[in-house]
Amino acid sequence: MRTIPIPVDTRKLTITCVKAPRPRLLNKDTGEIKTDKNGNTVYEVTVSVEDESGRIELVRIGIAGEPSITPGDQINAVDLVGYVWEMSGRWGISYRASALLPARETADA
Repeated sequence: MRTIPIPVDTRKLTITCVKAPRPRLLNKDTGEIKTDKNGNTVYEVTVSVEDESGRIELVRIGIAGEPSITPGDQINAVDLVGYVWEMSGRWGISYRASALLPARETADA
């Protein structure tokens, strides 16, 4: 299967961190940690994603380097893309972002 990145339009989504970032493991038995092509540790962050209709999904987003976010933070997922994968008759979508940044309130007080 050819892996083509599918851009995700996050403008109408509310994304909230629900689990602290942690290094993604390549092998649970050996504890080997995944790195990107530049040698940076790949982290995974579990988030809730809510759309305009109130539907909520839990997803994991991969990112190179540890993001400065904590559980409960609303976040902006910069350049979020999905990749369809298939293995042994199972399939799913994995997500990756170039940055996960805390959302900032911009309303005037």
